[in-house]
Amino acid sequence: MTSLRTERLELRPARWSDLESFHEIMSDPQAMAFWSTPPYTEIETTREWLASMIEGGPRSRDFVITLDGRVVGKAGVWQIPEIGIILHPNSWGRGIAREALVALIAYLWETTDTPRLTVDIDPRNDRSLALFEGLGFVETGRAERTFCLDGVWADSIYLALDRPAANR
Repeated sequence: MTSLRTERLELRPARWSDLESFHEIMSDPQAMAFWSTPPYTEIETTREWLASMIEGGPRSRDFVITLDGRVVGKAGVWQIPEIGIILHPNSWGRGIAREALVALIAYLWETTDTPRLTVDIDPRNDRSLALFEGLGFVETGRAERTFCLDGVWADSIYLALDRPAANR
């Protein structure tokens, strides 16, 4: 898999040396507030998660986001067409997520034939909703009680971005 560069960021394949940086993110309650699992308490859980990124698969396009050489998050698709992102809270509010996603989306249009990208967002996650809507994603549906974390049910808002005519 290739690396992508933006004005400030490098999006690159995961490597084992990213383990400590990702454990810092994946164990942070703020970062994981709207993730599909509770914060990781054991580094072994992060190691397994990182292994799945490194091993990937034919429908996976996951990238480590680095800023000034430091790991700040992940953006990608574990299973095309569903896109996702997670950032360390220290990186929030700086335009990093948008910058990374713009590069990722352009890459996906260039390298896949998927007709649309999708995202599943917890309705309480106002920042992610605003981010993806700002990138042109539109709501396609809602569902209640889509996953349960520590006995608390979460809902989902589904959004999609259709492939631009220029990339068909």
